Amino acid sequence: MNTLNATKRTETGKASRTLLATGKMPAVVYGPNQETESITLTLTDFTKILRDEGESTVVEIAGLGTTFQALIQEIDRDPVTHQPRHADFYAIKKGAKVTVSVPLSFIGEAGATKLGASIVKVMHELEVEADPSKLPHEIEIDLEVLENIGDQIHVKDVKLPAGVVATLDGEEVVVLAQTTQEEPEEDAGAPDMDAIEVEQKGKEDGEEGDAEEKSGE
Repeated sequence: MNTLNATKRTETGKASRTLLATGKMPAVVYGPNQETESITLTLTDFTKILRDEGESTVVEIAGLGTTFQALIQEIDRDPVTHQPRHADFYAIKKGAKVTVSVPLSFIGEAGATKLGASIVKVMHELEVEADPSKLPHEIEIDLEVLENIGDQIHVKDVKLPAGVVATLDGEEVVVLAQTTQEEPEEDAGAPDMDAIEVEQKGKEDGEEGDAEEKSGE
């Protein structure tokens, strides 16, 4: 398990953003047995863990008196560079299981595509419950089982590591092969007969009204 060395942080608000220019990143840690605390991390260490392990991972946080495990709960990124600029960590109670949404990785080729099917990925991550040490970084979904149009992969079909359990209903659809249907193009040049009839009727009513006014003069 990866370890992040943290220090207590006194800078808050906009002042904490200046840490990024020095290679540091502001963060906060909290949990059932952890008082909410503002901390500072080394940005390169944090980005390396994200690159190697992904966002849904558990790390050890050291340097705050005791070393404890924490789940990366939320990451705030720069909208332009996508560089992390703040993170929330949820301190895990020792011996407790955690619930995490793990990214799905789709592998293989669906035979149904050769029949003209379109592969629809209903889910891109799957929520699971597990001991922190058993959490997978990603879950593979093999598309080769989609051999025919209409085939589906459900949550109950997903192969999970030992000790990892999906929290969703087993009948929930993860991915399916469906028929590709092309919508008929509207003929822009064809006249709208209903509109023509309404317009013509309006003209006739108007002409009758003019005739009645003239006869009454």
